[in-house]
Amino acid sequence: MEGTLNVVGYGIAALGPGLGVALIFAAWITATARQPESAGITRPMLFMGFALVEVLALFGLVLAFALS
Repeated sequence: MEGTLNVVGYGIAALGPGLGVALIFAAWITATARQPESAGITRPMLFMGFALVEVLALFGLVLAFALS
């Protein structure tokens, strides 16, 4: 088995953004199902939250490579 502790650490750290994206989309789907007319208002907030969570995952990836 090859690899470093950084790779294992990133694998575990990737669970957070994965759960974050799932929660963001689940909340948006629920909000849209309750009030369909608000979909246009909440969609930009959906993408902003998604982008912020994904940036955290990319920071973790960069750190895993930078520290190895």
